[in-house]
Amino acid sequence: MLKVLVASSKGGAGKSTLATNLAAYYAVDGKNTVLVDADRQGSGLRWCEKRAPHANAVLGVSGLRRDWDKHIPADAQRVVIDTPAGIRPNEVEAYLERIDAVLVPVLPSAIDLEATAPFLSELAELGRIKRGKVAVGLVANRLKPWTNASQLAVEEIRQFPFPLVAELRDTQGYVLANALGKSIFDYHSELVRSHQEDWHKLLRWLKKHS
Repeated sequence: MLKVLVASSKGGAGKSTLATNLAAYYAVDGKNTVLVDADRQGSGLRWCEKRAPHANAVLGVSGLRRDWDKHIPADAQRVVIDTPAGIRPNEVEAYLERIDAVLVPVLPSAIDLEATAPFLSELAELGRIKRGKVAVGLVANRLKPWTNASQLAVEEIRQFPFPLVAELRDTQGYVLANALGKSIFDYHSELVRSHQEDWHKLLRWLKKHS
């Protein structure tokens, strides 16, 4: 059972969008998938409720309860955990015994890069991460690759202490799909397929750590 934690030290980085689309990918791929929503806003659980009537449903579990892991079915194959916005490294540490990998979304702005740098430095010092027991991957999110700002941001993200495992371009497709309890992996148009390709490196990286 692969368990992936999605965490960001700054709100608005696209954490829940990353978590729901990752969960949907696994569900569409035929895996029994659980989304644990530890964010008080509850957007992940609402997404699961909207998705429930469709094919490839994802089971939503509240991560606000301490025994959330006891509510994960024994036949679950993939678990994606959406953490609260602005989580601190010591709060991430509380999850490390129960997960395989951490994904950190980062927006291409000076404010987000400055906020993320100390967070990642502290993550790198956490025992299970430092010993290589839990992998950490960075996701450059909402990129506009044709702009200088996004290109420079990607170069700066590459200097952080963890690998850059995905460069996701900005698109309203994520927002529109989320409102329906869906994801970009539920559609097959040529435009959507190009955005799905942005995920290939990330999915290969997670497969290595499963």
